[in-house]
Amino acid sequence: MRRILIIGGGYAGFYTAWGLEKRLRRGEAEVTLVDPRPYMTYQPFLPEVTAGSVEARHVAVALRGHLHRTKIIAGTVTAIHHADQTVRVRPLEGPDRELSYDTIVITAGAVTRTIAIPGIAENAIGLKHVEEAVAIRDRLLTAFERASNLPAGPRRRALLTVTVVGGGFTGVEATGELLSLATALLKRYPELSFEDLAFHLVEATPRILPEVTDRPGEWVVRDLERRGAAVHLNTRLVSAAGGHVKLSDGTEYDSELLIWTAGNAANPVVASHTDLPIDARGMLPVRADLRVALRQAQGADEIVEDAWAAGDNAAVPDLAVPGSLTVPNAQHAVRQGRLLAANLVADLRGRSPKPYKHHSLGVVATLGLGRGIFQWRGLVIKGLPAWLMHRGYHVLAVPTWERKIRVLLVWLAAFFFGRDTVSLIAVQHPRQAFTEAAESIVVPKPAPTKRKEVDHAR
Repeated sequence: MRRILIIGGGYAGFYTAWGLEKRLRRGEAEVTLVDPRPYMTYQPFLPEVTAGSVEARHVAVALRGHLHRTKIIAGTVTAIHHADQTVRVRPLEGPDRELSYDTIVITAGAVTRTIAIPGIAENAIGLKHVEEAVAIRDRLLTAFERASNLPAGPRRRALLTVTVVGGGFTGVEATGELLSLATALLKRYPELSFEDLAFHLVEATPRILPEVTDRPGEWVVRDLERRGAAVHLNTRLVSAAGGHVKLSDGTEYDSELLIWTAGNAANPVVASHTDLPIDARGMLPVRADLRVALRQAQGADEIVEDAWAAGDNAAVPDLAVPGSLTVPNAQHAVRQGRLLAANLVADLRGRSPKPYKHHSLGVVATLGLGRGIFQWRGLVIKGLPAWLMHRGYHVLAVPTWERKIRVLLVWLAAFFFGRDTVSLIAVQHPRQAFTEAAESIVVPKPAPTKRKEVDHAR
């Protein structure tokens, strides 16, 4: 059997493996997927996880629960040697080992792009994984509890100040959702007022939401500002040392919660630890049929045999807009994964693979409970209708009926009973209570044993 190795279990990797299981005949190929996480994260729901509108586990699709004929290896690929068709894998447990393959599929995705700014490494938290979304929610909820015990002043305001760096979809949606949650929480905390809240969205370019046109983007800025957020355009984060935020426009304040959503960077294993060709951004150049190409930048179409790539680590030509590349988002990754599965089977059976050509369904974003924006070409929809469209689209897009039903049930419960606002921040330190209890126990010293007197007269 032909050995197909998939690196990465995100959108593109999961849908490739899922599609192969549906298309391959028994005994036709052996599929292996390597990923350090046992699940695929449906990232468009992460902003709603931060606000408690979606249950965290419902955005994670278990790989083993849905890929029944794929061998799953829990580990990280640290090097790719395509010349001898092997990869180096660092499993979660045990020593590093080598895996050999006949066909490699690289869907490792991207990593969070960070910049050497004072205080970022110590204080910021990303929003690319479900663990980060849960931590953000718990920190905000805990901040309300802490602030409610303090008098009005700088410390209370710092606890209730949220800074989001990055004005793309993730940053804007996180700002809108968290602002909606914080505003709703004020009803449960009579000690606090709206004036205690402070939300800052920091974007280095002149506009937010680059996927939409200027006027809808300007409307989103006005909507966030009308609800109390401060949007800083053409502004960079200068420092966050000690929780004190300094912006390039001269603004300074203390912020307890700093969320970093300033884009993606190339995956290190693709950018630095492979003999496959990469472009100037550290991405794999591919043809429209998702085969890895030798010199895509020069317009040549020579391919690297038995090497395919899709998703955020691949520079995929956008046939709908000649001369450009597809943007790294979930919509493209899902579609590319489905096509990649079909192309791998076609190639295996001696047929020609098909090129990736998409037709945009538009862009949609949530801005908080009952608020959203949608744009398809010249059509722009705002407010409640756009928010309903956002929920409708994503509940259809999230994989498996089991996950769709779970998400719908949580939304239904939230509609009748409101968001679940219980903080479980102690989960991040699960042994703390037990350790404190163990340390408080006074262990009695053993009583000294009396020596028996020996009767020497006997």
